[in-house]
Amino acid sequence: MGSKTSTAERRAVPLAEFAAEVDRRRADYEARYGVPCVLPHNRGKRRTASKRALLKAIEEAGGKW
Repeated sequence: MGSKTSTAERRAVPLAEFAAEVDRRRADYEARYGVPCVLPHNRGKRRTASKRALLKAIEEAGGKW
């Protein structure tokens, strides 16, 4: 559902265009600060019991999540 207050039309951004923009921003960050942009990984400390069970079943079946 769209915003009830916004009247501006927004176009969908193709994935390739989005990926190119992310790459450009990361390169700009590295050029500015001299180190690559590193994002923290989700450690999964707040997973529900059902999510843990699902991930365990995937792993036991030989899958990698």
